[in-house]
Amino acid sequence: MEHAGRSLTAGRVYARAANYLVNAERMQKAGSPGRLETYSRCLDLMERSFRLADPATTRVEIPYKGTSLPAYFTKAPAAEFDPVPVMIMWNGLDSTKEHIYLSAHPAELAARGISTLMVDCPGAGEALRLQGLTAQTNTEEWAAACVEYLCDRDDVDPSAIGLVGWSLGGYYAPRAAAFEKRLALVVAWGANHDWGAVQRRRLQREGERPVPHYWDHVMWVWGHKNLEEFIDHADSVRLDGIIEQITVPFLIVHGANDRQIPLEYAHRSYEQAINSPHRDLHIFTTEEGGAEHVGLDHLPHVSAYVADWVAAEFDALAADRKVAAAEGLAARSGRS
Repeated sequence: MEHAGRSLTAGRVYARAANYLVNAERMQKAGSPGRLETYSRCLDLMERSFRLADPATTRVEIPYKGTSLPAYFTKAPAAEFDPVPVMIMWNGLDSTKEHIYLSAHPAELAARGISTLMVDCPGAGEALRLQGLTAQTNTEEWAAACVEYLCDRDDVDPSAIGLVGWSLGGYYAPRAAAFEKRLALVVAWGANHDWGAVQRRRLQREGERPVPHYWDHVMWVWGHKNLEEFIDHADSVRLDGIIEQITVPFLIVHGANDRQIPLEYAHRSYEQAINSPHRDLHIFTTEEGGAEHVGLDHLPHVSAYVADWVAAEFDALAADRKVAAAEGLAARSGRS
């Protein structure tokens, strides 16, 4: 198709092929023969797809601890004229920035005038597979690197940078927002409030596992060789005593039938977010759709809901800034 000049169609076919491959690669055990080659093929297909079908999306590198966090940046059309808000998006335990892009959530945000930075954090995607960066609990370090990168871009409004994380990102993102105060809002797409407790439940064969080789996978992600050592470390992956430090608007979305993260954690995160100036909790039901883990049974519905909330919050924050600026100007005029 590409050689025939059908560039748009070819780009979409490359994206479809990448979608199949990245999901197949995800199910392989770490170190499986051909796994890295398959993932490298996915990266190549995504680059071809962007070039032909979505030039608004580009690959970028975020400086981090002497290396970098690989990422994709989707530039909203509105950014051609003025700096615009941007959402940093983090994946979960076993997803990648390719999954984020292929979910079409960045397109939902772009349609609302918001750009998206999709990041392979330590423990995920390229950061893990090609750079050996394993996950860590103090995710505010990743957030700081992402914010600093965005503040250096002239198409980003530095006062309107938000963060969303799905699945294990439902721990990563709220934790980061509690300590990285340059973030303007945060979304937990799946309330992973006490991931350590989930691991102990899985030891008792409770709840679903996202991949068949689960224990090998989590130890690879977190850089542990011993299961007992990993379980002890996992106990620290929890948000009690942290959620209270979030001081920006906070949305929690969760599926009523989520079989990976207990629904009770969504309520716990909401109840503890007492210092958020605007906290929202939405539980997606089976009747509504989006009731499974991160809404995978009706992902476009959940995606649109999150994008609408984010857009409304950015608009409200911009209005508040205008009012504050006007009041400041009036006060200065009164003194002169």
